[in-house]
Amino acid sequence: MKIGIIGAGNIGGNLTRRLTALGHEVSVANSRGPHTLTALAEETGAVPVTVREAARDAEIVVVTIPLKAVPDLPSGILDGAAEGVAVIDTGNYYPKQRDGRIAAIEDEGLTESRWTERHIGHPVIKAFNGTYAQDILDRPRPAGDPDRMALPVAGDDEAAKAKVRALIDELGFDTVDAGGLDDSWRQQPDTPVYGLRGGVAEVTKALAEASPERTPEFRG
Repeated sequence: MKIGIIGAGNIGGNLTRRLTALGHEVSVANSRGPHTLTALAEETGAVPVTVREAARDAEIVVVTIPLKAVPDLPSGILDGAAEGVAVIDTGNYYPKQRDGRIAAIEDEGLTESRWTERHIGHPVIKAFNGTYAQDILDRPRPAGDPDRMALPVAGDDEAAKAKVRALIDELGFDTVDAGGLDDSWRQQPDTPVYGLRGGVAEVTKALAEASPERTPEFRG
């Protein structure tokens, strides 16, 4: 598949490494420009591009940038994507540590990914947001392995969700359907599933035990 990755930090960089190794055609972008991605491109064979070019012809686009940077993405960023493109949002809201207070999340009660979806103007699938970046490289397991980790996946577009879950399976992880995007608070920071290195049963249980109340550490 053609996959565009916007953000070349820990998650974006390691997804670039794994997806190119699996034979996918990956374009990768960051806010500083393609010239800063030369080393990653040489290591992986990915094509460094501008943010505006990252989604061109892509069947899957991964947005993996700080939440506070989402409003700065170019308008129409997905205009050149393939029909039926699935957009993965890996983002998290850290009001005290990084992002500042976002009123729509805290006052209107929007989930973090719903807020991102509104800014980019396209449905998103929330995945990888609670995954340790190094686990993308170190913890893939074949299907049926008792140590295979499961990742929660939330979103409203069932076709896009199925495409994302299939990709995660190819990467070496099981998935658990975490519901629609309005249910994705169950996998936001400071919930039981966030950072959990568990299988399907453990992830399912953790999602069920989540509370929608934000703790003081995650309020701006």
